Amino acid sequence: MRPSVPGPRRGHGQRPRPDARLMTDAARARVAPGVPWTSADVGGGLVAVHAHPDDETLSTGALIASFAAAGLPVTVVTCTRGERGEVLALPGTSSEGLAAIEGDGPALAAHRTGELRAALAALGGGDPAAVGHTFLDRLPLPSPFPAAAAQAGEHSRAHLAAERGHAAQDARFEDSGMVWLAPGVAGGDPAVVDGFAFVPLDDAAARLALLLRRLRPSVVATYEAGGGYGHPDHVRAHQVAVRAIALAGDPAFDAAGSPARTRAWAPALWQRVESAAGLRARRAALAAAPAARALAARAGLTFPSATDPLPALARDDDVLASAHVASVAVRPVLGRVVAAMTAHATQIQHVTTPGAASPGVLGWYALSHGVLDAIGQDESYVVTQPGCRPTSVGSRG
Repeated sequence: MRPSVPGPRRGHGQRPRPDARLMTDAARARVAPGVPWTSADVGGGLVAVHAHPDDETLSTGALIASFAAAGLPVTVVTCTRGERGEVLALPGTSSEGLAAIEGDGPALAAHRTGELRAALAALGGGDPAAVGHTFLDRLPLPSPFPAAAAQAGEHSRAHLAAERGHAAQDARFEDSGMVWLAPGVAGGDPAVVDGFAFVPLDDAAARLALLLRRLRPSVVATYEAGGGYGHPDHVRAHQVAVRAIALAGDPAFDAAGSPARTRAWAPALWQRVESAAGLRARRAALAAAPAARALAARAGLTFPSATDPLPALARDDDVLASAHVASVAVRPVLGRVVAAMTAHATQIQHVTTPGAASPGVLGWYALSHGVLDAIGQDESYVVTQPGCRPTSVGSRG
């Protein structure tokens, strides 16, 4: 069935018109241009939860752009400002001459916030108001912190949050840093012990839960349990999103403080994944593309090796076949995604969309480690429907 594009943009939480309810019985269904596929209602819109500026584009750029193109409400929640990120200061880009801000947390945070603003406008088709945004630490905590959460064991510990100084309304969540373990696979930086990855879970999740109750989105999108590629802030962002959905749907959470319009709400959880076989095939096609090989030789870039471990988001096809998988086409919004990637010039380099791409590959780019990666034809998500307990799915392929 080819669904029609929903009409004018509505606010989060309003009842959608019937054409916003997109149905299919194919687990791997493609989407019509500009319209996200799901077997659940998407009319309430999208909240995308990400660790740093640039993650919204690299992980869920097509999803965000598709919701915005369909006139559906979108809000991006960014957990940190990327203070400990590396800086690509390449000639001819908007990051030229900025090498000195690497290691200067406040300066890099300010610059990356500007890049994020430009990227969100690009994903919104040039409309700065099409995609809403907030940093997680700017969201309020329930006051007082809900007594119900204090009963939740490891998942809350509000008293511990207060003792560590994180539970203040004016808390600042900072980048935890990372180290590259292999191409496309990251781990924690042992020198950092006070970043977002160490913030008590309910301090972060309670803020997000209140936002979910207020916006009442149909979909919350984030990484799978391994954080996409292992970055500790990505892993924490996944944990925060899962916990926030549980809190938002719990009538006991903030029962005294919530007005009627912000009572319990249960959105669907979309966890970003990739087919392991598809990822391997794209890597092979990218390495064989003459234009990509020419760029690699000219710019000193490399390709992933066939023996390199796959990132955490990779899933075997038999695992995906048993899951509820949503697939969002990239091509209809490719221009928006590429413009957003280009806006993150301190983090993403050599964004290229050749006229004749290889099978399954719409283009390519590289991060700070200098390894080319493909822009694929689809973004895939494992979907947990409202009212079901969110769980991580499967293992690496």
